[in-house]
Amino acid sequence: MSATTLLPLVEPAAELTADEVRRYSRHLIIPEVGMTGQKRLKNARVLVIGAGGLGSPALLYLAAAGVGTLGIVEFDQVDESNLQRQIIHGQSDIGKSKALSAKESVAEVNPYVQVVVHDERLENDNVLGIFEQYDLIVDGTDNFATRYLVNDAAVLLGKPYVWGSIFRFDGQVSVFWAEHGPQYRDLYPEPPPPGMVPSCAEGGVLGVLCASIGSIMVTEAIKLITGIGEPLIGRLMVYDALEMRYTTLGVRKDPNAEPITELIDYEAFCGAISDEAADAAAGSTISVTQLAAMLKERDDGSRDFTLVDVREPNEYEINKIPGSVLIPKGEFLNGEVLGRLSQDTPVVLHCKSGQRSAEALAVLKGAGFSDAVHVGGGVVAWVNQIDPSQPSY
Repeated sequence: MSATTLLPLVEPAAELTADEVRRYSRHLIIPEVGMTGQKRLKNARVLVIGAGGLGSPALLYLAAAGVGTLGIVEFDQVDESNLQRQIIHGQSDIGKSKALSAKESVAEVNPYVQVVVHDERLENDNVLGIFEQYDLIVDGTDNFATRYLVNDAAVLLGKPYVWGSIFRFDGQVSVFWAEHGPQYRDLYPEPPPPGMVPSCAEGGVLGVLCASIGSIMVTEAIKLITGIGEPLIGRLMVYDALEMRYTTLGVRKDPNAEPITELIDYEAFCGAISDEAADAAAGSTISVTQLAAMLKERDDGSRDFTLVDVREPNEYEINKIPGSVLIPKGEFLNGEVLGRLSQDTPVVLHCKSGQRSAEALAVLKGAGFSDAVHVGGGVVAWVNQIDPSQPSY
């Protein structure tokens, strides 16, 4: 069955109330949507995974469109750094459960929407039970392990899902439905090598990009629910905000792909850090408390070591551990740094949270810097435990 002949995903509800007719009148006068399409939206059950950058606009526009039941999977709390892009939350929500904050915002947008909160981390033992309750999944997650989990659970249950991804100025959107086209594993058969692709927390994201990609995701959800238009099944939309260019690429099913028959260990499959980095960090990790004591000893002349920050220059401008020198991780990976550091002086590495410094540590260990160590928790732990006067990010 081709994308253009897909039937509506949801049967229409019995009726719309007079209040609902007034609220959705701009939908009702669109011939392709009309009364029947709006009734389908009312009867739809849509699960949004994540109430963050992509989940925020998705939830608000799904609610405004009249989707009758919205599920929210979210276990995090609202942080001040979220507010630059996660528009479903506000200043007064800092410290509050994101799921609860999102539910309150949805109720303010549309009181006729029922919100089901799943205030928990999506994992192997709960994903199938949660997904079974919904017609459609909207995936706004930001890590590869959860993306593969979502895909595999959707395939096992025969559920369609809308997927989006954002990073800095770039976004991607597609619709995956194994029964009618490709799945996520057809686009990305394997995750990138650990440490190769930085997260948004490490690399950043233009806040408004979330709205651009999130609105496309909701558009695809509405098309699937009502059976109008041609969904992005078998197509990947790529958005470059700097060039203001949308590009659509074809995605095909892999005829030789192994069938998905069960859920797997997704953390092991994706790996937060490489095996080499994990081996290097084992026994060579110090805490920020230990580092603070070492810095005092260095200041009074009883100890010597080189403290290296492997983050990017723009991160170094936000906050830093005093006495550190900046050498970005890329200079470790390409070997440029090896001629600048002496094996006669111990080296201590740190980054934002510990992943990038572990990867840099593996390079040094492999080059013979046997006494090199890295700081677990990085500058985040330093700000939280040692110097809370500095801003976090």
